[in-house]
Formats: sequence, structure tokens, C-alpha cells
Amino acid sequence: MQHRARYRRSSPARLRWGSSTIMGVVALSLVVASQGTAIALPAQTASTDREFASSFESGDPAPTWLNTVDTGADGAKRASGVDGGYSSGIPGNVTDHVTDVRASGENTGGGEVKENLVDDESSTKWLTFEPTGWAEFDFDAPVKVVTYALTSANDHDERDPQDWTLQGSTDGKDWKTLDTRSGESFGERFQTKSYDIASPVEYQHFRLDVTKNNGGDILQLADVQFSTGQSDDPTPKDMLSLVDRGPSGSPTAKAGAGFTGKRALRYAGTHKADGRAYSYNKVFDVNVGVGRDTELSYRIFPSMADGDRDYDATNVSVDLAFTDGTYLSDLNAVDQHGFALTPQGQGAAKVLYVNQWNNVASRIGSVAAGKTVDRILLAYDSPQGPAKFRGWLDDVALKTVAPEKPKAHLADYALTTRGTNSSGGFSRGNNFPATALPHGFNFWTPVTNAGSLSWLYDYARANNADNLPTIEAFSASHEPSPWMGDRQTFQVMPSAASGTPDTGRTARALAFRHENETARPYYYGVTFENGLKAEMAPTDHAAALRFTYPGEDASVLFDNVTEQAGLTLDKDNGIVTGYSDVKSGLSTGATRLFVYGVFDAPVTDGGSSGVKGYLKFKPGTDHTVTLRLATSLISIDQAKDNLRQEIPDGTSFGTVKERARKTWDKLFGKVEVEGATPDQLTTLYSSMYRLYLYPNSGFEKVGSKYQYASPFSAMPGPDTPTHTGAKIVDGKVYVNNGFWDTYRTTWPAYSFLTPSQAGEMVDGFVQQYKDGGWTSRWSSPGYADLMTGTSSDVAFADAYVKGVDFDAEAAYDAALKNATVVPPASGVGRKGMSTSPFLGYTSTATGEGLSWAMEGYVNDYGIAEMGQALYKKTGKKRYKEESAYFLNRAQDYVNLFDSKAGFFQGRDAQGNWRLDSSQYDPRVWGYDYTETNGWGYAFTAPQDSRGLANLYGGRSGLAQKLDAYFATPETASPDFVGSYGGVIHEMTEARDVRMGMYGHSNQVAHHVNYMYDAAGQPWKTQKNVREVLSRLYTGSEIGQGYHGDEDNGEQSAWYLFSSLGFYPLVMGSGEYAIGSPLFTKATVHLENGKDLVVKAPKNSAKNVYVQGVKFNGERWTSTSLPHSLISRGGVLEFDMGSKPSSWGTGKDAAPVSITQDDKVPAPRADVLKGDGALFDNTSATDATVTSVDLPTSTAAKGVQYTLTSSADHTKAPGGWVLQGSPDGTTWTDLDKRSGESFTWDKQTRVFSVAHPGSYAHYRLVLDSEATLAEVELLG
Repeated sequence: MQHRARYRRSSPARLRWGSSTIMGVVALSLVVASQGTAIALPAQTASTDREFASSFESGDPAPTWLNTVDTGADGAKRASGVDGGYSSGIPGNVTDHVTDVRASGENTGGGEVKENLVDDESSTKWLTFEPTGWAEFDFDAPVKVVTYALTSANDHDERDPQDWTLQGSTDGKDWKTLDTRSGESFGERFQTKSYDIASPVEYQHFRLDVTKNNGGDILQLADVQFSTGQSDDPTPKDMLSLVDRGPSGSPTAKAGAGFTGKRALRYAGTHKADGRAYSYNKVFDVNVGVGRDTELSYRIFPSMADGDRDYDATNVSVDLAFTDGTYLSDLNAVDQHGFALTPQGQGAAKVLYVNQWNNVASRIGSVAAGKTVDRILLAYDSPQGPAKFRGWLDDVALKTVAPEKPKAHLADYALTTRGTNSSGGFSRGNNFPATALPHGFNFWTPVTNAGSLSWLYDYARANNADNLPTIEAFSASHEPSPWMGDRQTFQVMPSAASGTPDTGRTARALAFRHENETARPYYYGVTFENGLKAEMAPTDHAAALRFTYPGEDASVLFDNVTEQAGLTLDKDNGIVTGYSDVKSGLSTGATRLFVYGVFDAPVTDGGSSGVKGYLKFKPGTDHTVTLRLATSLISIDQAKDNLRQEIPDGTSFGTVKERARKTWDKLFGKVEVEGATPDQLTTLYSSMYRLYLYPNSGFEKVGSKYQYASPFSAMPGPDTPTHTGAKIVDGKVYVNNGFWDTYRTTWPAYSFLTPSQAGEMVDGFVQQYKDGGWTSRWSSPGYADLMTGTSSDVAFADAYVKGVDFDAEAAYDAALKNATVVPPASGVGRKGMSTSPFLGYTSTATGEGLSWAMEGYVNDYGIAEMGQALYKKTGKKRYKEESAYFLNRAQDYVNLFDSKAGFFQGRDAQGNWRLDSSQYDPRVWGYDYTETNGWGYAFTAPQDSRGLANLYGGRSGLAQKLDAYFATPETASPDFVGSYGGVIHEMTEARDVRMGMYGHSNQVAHHVNYMYDAAGQPWKTQKNVREVLSRLYTGSEIGQGYHGDEDNGEQSAWYLFSSLGFYPLVMGSGEYAIGSPLFTKATVHLENGKDLVVKAPKNSAKNVYVQGVKFNGERWTSTSLPHSLISRGGVLEFDMGSKPSSWGTGKDAAPVSITQDDKVPAPRADVLKGDGALFDNTSATDATVTSVDLPTSTAAKGVQYTLTSSADHTKAPGGWVLQGSPDGTTWTDLDKRSGESFTWDKQTRVFSVAHPGSYAHYRLVLDSEATLAEVELLG
């Protein structure tokens, strides 16, 4: 770092010399410094510095100016309509002078930390898992507080403080009581109540001691404010720009710190004008020459003013003033994503996230080479007001950065830390840096919180007191999602401590910097601040871990998340064995894990107690100790054999690493692109990594065959320390998948890119059905009760119609069971099945019933298409009958459309809407809807987009509804939390998408942009998709990269498909919907040896609109693209332009749809209306009969009929005749069956009427007495 000497207010004069600096005669000049004070400063040097950097820390260059507006060549201030009057809270609020906060406890994992008490944001809170607690506040100087205020948090009023004492202290040790309250209450959420201090005294330290809450087991509070009572302080005339302790209230960043270090530069002010207002504040006086490869970079944290729900603070950027009088903001500079690097350019791009740090970089040499930077400015410039704004700046740098060269290995583009800068409050992926093989048996990961089974690795928010991340362990993991939790863990940690090492988590934790971390799919390595280096490289069931020590002290420690584990250390042979029963509450069916590991260095000492232990080593001349560690779910002996199979004796760490890299390189090589930026390449291949990280193999090679320990069947025996008690089953099984997420994009991606592997994985999940009777809705690894829909139904159906090879009839039967059988437990099948097949919808008696219904219709469509394909292949009659039945059911979504409200909403079993239409508000979350609101389910009928359009009045009506969706802002307001009780992270994430109600953060929205294809306005699909691609996958370099939970590869596959220019909109159809490709050229190397080449030579950030499409040189006018076409290879060419075109707007250009005309769908429904167990729309009742009169009120034409078995399927009929009569006397046989059977209890079977006609009377005559639960006649 080089910079000119400056006299600064914060420190004595410091002189630093650049390597080529030659000082001339020193002449004093005057410059305006902070607060307008004139300070002396040496004259300019004869040559320029090459670089400059400051993170506002002690020892860094300090700002030359604070709170000072830049002046132009004419001497005029470069500001208008902005002052420094950012204020909030109670009158006289001085809380921003708090420099440090301590507390009795906090919820670090949830981001509900003590610093949130003074962040001026009531949407954040402090939470401690005790009914009482205290917090202490240090001020920068003594202050006489006359009033203080407390603000209640977002939920659970029983957690509010009720009794407390406020104390003051001059030294932080001797406390004096200032005020005592008891019996207090808060009548509503986010309520602020003020309290006067009877005898105020000046103190520098304050302590709030809550001795009783409102009755709960947890204490929480949103904000504490301190006031001097002075409300007449003059407002600063200029925008504030000053150094402080950094932001609090972020769901992802460490509170009260900069991005780097403990300080940051705060900017704040009030935009007073209705129109444009701006302030260009000068910060650093520098003398940096700009070369061809000069890069400007910085981190920016725009804050959202609490309650305002606006984004004014994002109209901000660093600007540079050059010695020739020009400014960077006038030179058309762009950031790393191609967005204009001006305050208004950054704001308009919507690329900066509020309440989070953002990384900004610009290769300014392309527009400013040869110029000299004279001043570094921080600029606010917004086109519209009025508004309050505030934010922080950190890590400002001007450096020479050579252009990035293409990487030798595609695997090196993938960053496994993408998505880890997240929390339960705001997800940027909610990932952890798993090193593994594709679909591997294990993950291997660094762990920053070794006591957690949810968020294993925090990129920044859990940093230590020096704002550095710390690793507490390296762990085997099987976590599919932090919401599901981890299981079957085993932890190791190197230590360079002398003597007997402390195995405690805090004691053993080692600090590091992310720049000293390499996180790739095939390798993880980190060098800690103490010089110790740790590395991991994976195989399927094992890993090699290498530790390089800075000295002669070399230990490896062992631990686990809980005590539900065992550990044995063989010091003589350097072998570690053990088992782990550790699992989260949602790790349904998880069985015991066994480990076997061998070290390559001699052991000198060791010991263990419970799950903790250590071994000390005499490292080799290279100071390394290597551990080869394998796992098994069968036994320790099998773990030992897995190690033999995958990392036999003599295998070097480098060999394991190289093999893993080649595996990922081969997979990533299936997609090659041209015209991509380095960041886009990182996003693409990191997405492919996440896509192929899941699902995971659960089987092992035992002798000559594959076996697995079943998490689906009852355990036949107990576990032992060396062998599982689980049922051992032959075959390959796959686990770790949430199908509500993954059916939308990941499964079609597997079918497209790796169909053979897709077939094996489908069989692996169908194996769950063969073993335990059901395919998981959420496999973690067994039958977790989470999310809506049995979406493996449509996922596997889609694979089948695309030609993927697997046991299709078994997969179909598993889906059929989901769709027709009342499940025996909540973790399997569809909910509400006792009534939903007969009502035509899932009623409000089932939680989130509308979502269950809408997802059911999508799955029914998949079953229909698969059934039709199976009928064509096998000729079996039942497939044809069931296909027609499910295709009809797939249109039942119309039953839930409230035409008066204009939205889909829930109904009870009697047909009443959950809310009166006039009271319905689509902005309210929950109740009928899973993780969204009425807007979120306004378009969830992709299988029948034309029928949906007809509900809205035709294609133009659908377009108008979509326009309203994208124009209606999600506010994440507490007014719309609905059944959730508080603002959930999906609400905040959807708000910050800033595309109306479009919540890319949640899977239910992912198809909606492509629905414009069905509305005859595909240019809006193209525009919106490119916007999402350009700004909602940013931040890879600082652990971000996603908007919302990544979810087992689903968000990643969305990026992959959308960047190629097509998307699986209608799952089960075998067709894709066309969007707008991201690259100028993409080549997909298909498994059949053919290439699909996607060309868009005129593609650019502006040319996002499709003007025309050709396939193999022939014009393609439809927005629907068959898989059968592109899977054979060929050239798909897009003509791109900067303006919308009429391409894809033709009458027959829309995506595939069940409905083919302009009528609202009218699916067949039950025409029987009568009393008794067989006609009461529930399978909870039954009747034993030999003949049944079927009550119809008028003549009806029955096309199909259903029979439902009772709770004992063996009592169902095996043969019968359906008869019709015009007069109840003369009967005609319409359909005759024999040799039929019902496989399951409470199973609904459908039969097509062989000779349908219109009859006033129907009856069902059984061959013998039998028991049924329900009978329907569909007409």
C-alpha cells in the first residue's frame, strides 16, 4: 500500500514512501479537512502512487476529510437537496454513540445478537434463551440520559420484558440504579415505549437488567434507545461521512464491525427534495496513477431505514476525482456485472442488497488509463425523494489487477463457499462448503460452529472479536439443508498447541482469513493465522485430510456435535474408530454411522473421554500428518473396507485430490460457454457443483454387491459399537432430496445432462418405495414430514417421457400410491387424501391445503403423461384409464379459483371460501399457501397455462395478471404475516428481489417469468429472465451468490437452464419453454455423443430480446421446444436485439397446455349426490354391500367411475358390473370387471366405462359381498 503523507486529525503526521517516490521541495498548502478545518499538508510529489487501500482500521490510511462535500473547479459544492439530518427514534436519541454492547447471552446462530439492540432497526432483535437477561452499553463519552425507550420484537409477546432495572456506571464496574420498572407490557409488536429517568446523571456505561419477562422461556427485545432529551440540535448541513464501528442489524454480517476489521465509513443524510438530490463527499486525498489494469474495488452496505421499505441508500457509489478535473462517474465506467458505476446507475441496477455487504469492483483502466486519481469520493445521487438514507463503506482499494486468465480446470471456477454468507434471517443460499464427489456418500466440510446441526459454516456473521472467522472442526456431514439439519457427523481438528491440547470448541478454534482459503468441490484448504494448514480431498465414502504444522507440536483432536457417539483411539497403530448417532430432529430414519481412520505419522501421546479425544504426533520432515478416514452405515469393518477400496495404503493426498478434480472436471465439461465474464463462469460451474452435490448415494460395495442400511424399514435389532442394527438391503438407494424444490429444475437437468445417472437415481428413490412402501417427499434420509406435494411423481414422470431408463412401472406405482391412497403416517404420501380425491381439492381442514391441491394437480399431470406413455409401451388397459383420470384431475385447479376475488384461495369441505371474497387480500402470507401468499399461487398451473389464461379472461388477461404481479411490491410488512405470526425470511427475501411479488427466493415463483410465453408476450419472459440472471446470482466472491435458499441444486439448475435459453416450464410434458440465453455460445456435450450448440452471437447486456430462432437452420416460431428435438443434438440459434419483437407471439406459439381452446376448463366431477358412507366424500367411512344404487339427480353420462377400498383392502370387491337405466327398471351393462384387486388400504381406483351413455339411473352390482369406502361416477 502506497500513499502520500498526510497530516490527519486522527493521528500525528505519517510519512509513507512509494518505491518510486521522490520528494521535492516541501511547500505547505491548505486544504479543507473534516468539519471544514484547515490543516497543513506537504505539496504534491513529483510522481504518483501505484496503489491505495484502506479499511478504516488503525494503521490504515485515515480519511482526509470527514462530513465534507467535494467542490468543483468553480469552487461550488457538489451537493444539492441533501443534509446530514439522518435521525430516527425518540427525540434527542444518542444511541449512535454506543461503541460496544455486551449481554448475558444471545442467539448467534439466528443472528439475534446484542448489537441489534442499538441498530435503529426494529425488524431485528436481541434474543437470549433464558427468561431473564442483561445488556450493557458503552458510550464514546459520558452522557446524561434523561429518557430511554424499549421496542418490542416481531413476535411472541410472552418474550417481552416485564420487570427491569436501568443502571449507570462511570467505569463499567460500579453500577448505580437510575430507573426501575415492573409490570410493564407491550400492546403490540414493534411498539416503542419511552421512560423518563427521575434523577439523570452523566454516565459512560449503562446496563439494562431484565429480571422478569412476560411468561415465556425466552427473552427478546428489538431496540433500546437513549436520549439526552435535546431535540433542538441543529441539523448538519452536509451529508455525513464519518468513521464508526460499522453497521448492526444485518442478518448476514457481524454486528458492529466493518466487512474487514472493526471500523467502516458511515454515510447518512436526508434527501429533502421531491426530485433529484445528491452529495459527493470527499474522503481520501490521494495521488494514484491509473494504468491499463487498475481496478477500483470497495464493499458497500446500504441500510434500509426501518419502516421505510425503500432502497434510497443503494443510490451510492465510490467516485474518483482526477487531476485533470474529470470524474469517474462521467466516464461510463461499469462494475464487474456490467452495471453503470455511478450512484444512480447502481441504484437503477438494483444490484446492491440492503442490510448486507456488497462487493463492487471496476476495471477503471478501460476508461481512465493515463489519468491520476486526486480524490476518492463517496457519492449519494438519487433521482427521487424525499427519503432518509444511511449506509457504510469499507475496503476501498485502487490496485493493479491483471486480467483473469482462463483456468486450466473447470473445477477451479466453482466456489463451495458460495451461499454461506447467509442466515435464517436472510438466505443467500444457506449452503456450507462441502467438498465431495458428485452424489457422494459423504460431505467433508469446515465447521465454524461445531455445536450446530444447522448452520455449519458462517462466512462472516459469527466472526470473532477481531472480525475474523474461526474454524472449530473439520467434519463428515450429510446435511441436505440447514432447515433439515445435519446427521451422522464426525469431527476432527488439528492443533499446534504444546502439551496436552484443549479439546474444547472455543479453545481449539483457529482464526483465518478468506483470502487464505481455497474452497473447491474437489479440495478444501486453509492456512490459519497461526501458520497451521489444513486440507481435505474426498472420495465417495472417504477422505484424505492433511495437516501441516508450523512447528514440532502436532495434534489432531476428535469431537462430535453431541455425546450421541463413540470414539476409540489406537495409539499403537495410529488408528481411530468410532460411531455416531448424531442427528437433527428432521433426520428421519437416520441410522448409526461408523468411522475408520489411519494416520501416517507415529503417535507420541493421546487420550479420550466420551466423544472427545486427541492424538499427538511426531510429524515428518515436511511437518505434515495425513489421515485417511472412511465411513460406513453398516459397520466399522465395512468402513475399513471402504477405505481399502477408495484410499488404499500408499495413496498420497495429491492422488486423492487429483482424482476428485478429474471427476468434477469431466462433469463440468459437459457444458462449455463463450462470451462469459469470470464471475459468470464462477456462477455457472458453482451451480453445476451444487446441482450434482445432491442427491446422495446411501449404498456401499459389500463384497461383490451393493447394500445399504435401511432408513425406511424398522430396525430388526439393536445397534452395537461396531455394527448397525438396521435392516441391510441389497441394492442402490439415494437420499437427501426435497422434491417440492427439486422437481422444478434439478431432475430435468439430470435427465438432460446425465440421463444414465438420472435413471440410476430414480431407481434409487423408487428403492425407498420397494423397501419402506413409499418414496419420500423430503428424504433426510427417510420420510421427513415437510413441504407440500409428492413431487417425485412428476419428477420421475418427466424423466420417463424424456427417455430416461429406469424401472418405470415401479416408479409409476409409487406415484399412483401417492395420488390415490390415504397415507398411514404424516411423513409420507399426500395430506388430505381422505377427502381430496372426491372433493376435487384439498380442503382448509388440511394445513396449507391449497398448496397441497395445486402441487397435486401438477403431479397428477405427470402421472397422466407417464401413464399414457406406459400404455403405448405395454398396452395395459389400466394405464390408459388412469391416464385419463389424472389428466382430468390435473384441471381441478379451477375448483379453487375465486372469480370474485380474482385469486385462488382455500375452501372447506362444504365448498365455502376460507374468506369472503370481499375480505380476501392476496398479500397475506400463509394459511392456504406454503411460504408465500395469494399472489405466489396465482400462476401455479403450468400444466394448463391456456386454461389458466381463460380463467383470467384469455391470453391478454393472463398478461395483465402477470403485469400486476410484477408491479405489486412485496413489502415484508408485519401487516401481512398471516398465519406465520411474524415476518419470515422468505418475505424479506422476496421484498429484496424488487420485482413486485416475484420471490425468486422461493421455488414456487420460479416458473412465473416463463408464463409470459403462455400469455403471448414472450419478450417479457426474456427481459425478466435476463434481469434475474444478471443481478440475483451476484456476490460469489464474498460468500453470497444466490437469492434465497439454494435447495439441493434447484436454484442452480434454474440458472443453468435459463442461461442456456430454455426452461422446463411444463414438467411431465417433455417440452421446454424458450427464454433468453445468457451467453454468445454454449455447447452441451450430450451423453449420446451429440452436441447441442446454443448460439446467440449478438447477445449482450442490452440485446436481451429474441428476434428470431432457428434450429439446424430452420425457423422456429414456437416458444415451446421439445426435449426429443434438442436431445438429438443440433444448433439452436437465437437472433438477439435490444428491443422486443413479435417472435413467439403467434396463436399456436405458446407452451404445451392441456386446454386447447378459449374455454375455461370444466373437468369431469362426481355426479352422485346422496346420503350414506359411499357418497359422503370421505374414505373415513365405509359400507359392506353386494349392490349399490348410485344416486344421480338428473340424467348423466358417466365416463369413468372410482371405487375406494376400506381400511382393509382385502375386503374390496374383485368383480362387478356397472349398469345404467333410463327408468330404473330396464338395466344395461355398461362396464364389467373381474379379477380385480386393490393393493392398498383406502386406495381409490379408477375405471373407464366401456359403453358410456346418458342414463337417469346407475347401479353397481358386485360379484359378492364386499366393503367399500367411496363410489364416484365421473361425468
